[in-house]
Amino acid sequence: MSDSLFRLDAAQLAELIRSREVSPVEVVQAHLDRIGGVDPQVNAIVTVAPDALNAAKAAEAAVMAGEPLGPLHGVPFTAKDSIDTAGVPTQRGSPIFRGRTPARDATSVARMKAAGGILLAKTNLPEFSYWIESDNLLSGRSNNPWDLARTPGGSSGGEAAAIAAGMSPLGLGTDLAISVRGPAAQTGITSLKPTHGRVPMTGIWPRAPRRFWHVGPMARSVRDVALAFSLLAGPDGQDAFATIAGRAEVGAGPQSDRPLRVGWMVGPGFGPVDPEVVATVRAAAEALATFGVQVEPVGIPALERDFALDVFNRLHVMEMKPAFREATRGHEGEMYRMAKTMLSLPDTSMADFIDAEQAAERLRDGYADYFSRFDALITQVLPIPAHHHGADKFAIDGQEVDATYLQGATVPLNVTGLPGLSMRFGTSRSGMPINVQLVGAWHAEATILHVASLLESVSPVQGLFPNI
Repeated sequence: MSDSLFRLDAAQLAELIRSREVSPVEVVQAHLDRIGGVDPQVNAIVTVAPDALNAAKAAEAAVMAGEPLGPLHGVPFTAKDSIDTAGVPTQRGSPIFRGRTPARDATSVARMKAAGGILLAKTNLPEFSYWIESDNLLSGRSNNPWDLARTPGGSSGGEAAAIAAGMSPLGLGTDLAISVRGPAAQTGITSLKPTHGRVPMTGIWPRAPRRFWHVGPMARSVRDVALAFSLLAGPDGQDAFATIAGRAEVGAGPQSDRPLRVGWMVGPGFGPVDPEVVATVRAAAEALATFGVQVEPVGIPALERDFALDVFNRLHVMEMKPAFREATRGHEGEMYRMAKTMLSLPDTSMADFIDAEQAAERLRDGYADYFSRFDALITQVLPIPAHHHGADKFAIDGQEVDATYLQGATVPLNVTGLPGLSMRFGTSRSGMPINVQLVGAWHAEATILHVASLLESVSPVQGLFPNI
């Protein structure tokens, strides 16, 4: 069995460990072997935790002693290299932070460990977690395990690639505009960006602009994402945005006898979308209808009035530039492309900033109106499947757009703080994964996890694994 342990999800590994069918040492070693076998091609791993095997031996001893076991006891997990890990370098994708080793775990890492999880490794990202391709001067470029010539996305691209390739069953990523949902779509895994503030950002950098940053779980199954979210959510007394506690169970839906009401849309308001992606979103909607869900095509007028990507750009640049400027002062020669780009952008005028703030409020109002009538929304995650490395212009459905447009359907959830789940439901003609995005009302993660579990049960791509 040890040869196939890396293919199992975290929930199954935890059960096998609890039943003593496998040991934590076997599980961790299987994933270390997988890293050794495939990471030279994928380059998703930045640092392997030096004490992972010792932690596995301690976990095995606890099992044999009959001690109480947490829900992730003995299960390895990985974390994006912008998330602090005690005693393990957290270098933020930049030589400026080479060798930086925190003394304390981020809240999210501490909670995974408290549930029995074993930190296995840190994963690659773009410089300062800021771009849609995971490439930097410190640890290089990550590749997509489905096609090494293509990107696994950013900014949690190394995390997504590691999970998709079986180097990790479960991980933590962060999301400013696209960064757990986009990479999940490009690699065909599942990820959740919770409602803003559900999971504390304590111990994660950069924090600016705080209103847009999220941390969320990434895995190969809906149940793993749900389990991890239930462990991660809740205040920590340090992040003032994290104020609401709550668990999320896959089987939990709206507390009502009426059928679920779900709308689906691919625009307008998101930018152009490839027909293959449109077909996948429609197929997911039609699949839900077979469960008795009331499904219909919808529109959200607020997205047509205020293009969320434009709103985001006018707001975040003004707030993020000072953090970049402070981090790079005296290290200008060690900056990569995106730090240079960010610092070269003009400041938003105060009039434009205020106008963008008002537009963000209108977007929130528009979604509030929608969720007064519907329980969930299905959209695309990305307008195209994973693209080749280095591309910055795309022809999508007859229109040419720049790379920022890949965030068209994801960034509205960062501007509004709504939860969004990314899961695979299709395959492109070129063999690349296509994911759909499930959106819920604020704090309604249980609803979209429930909808995702329905889709997963009839998914045409269930069980697919990259041939690497």
